[in-house]
Amino acid sequence: MPPPPNLQLRHQVISIYKELLNRGRDYPKGYEYFREQLRRAFKAKADLRDDEEIRKAIKHAEYVKKELEAL
Repeated sequence: MPPPPNLQLRHQVISIYKELLNRGRDYPKGYEYFREQLRRAFKAKADLRDDEEIRKAIKHAEYVKKELEAL
């Protein structure tokens, strides 16, 4: 059985997910497309349990957020 996730990291992941969802409202291909892609991306990483790997994924999400700001 995998160890329980770090609660602080869990809150960060949820927060960045919500921020990305909000920024996706102005996505050129439409909000529904963006929401589905975001859901798939987060679901693909849902099995991460290593804190360092989760931090790397959060950094990548922060990068994506900055790219969305540039659109």
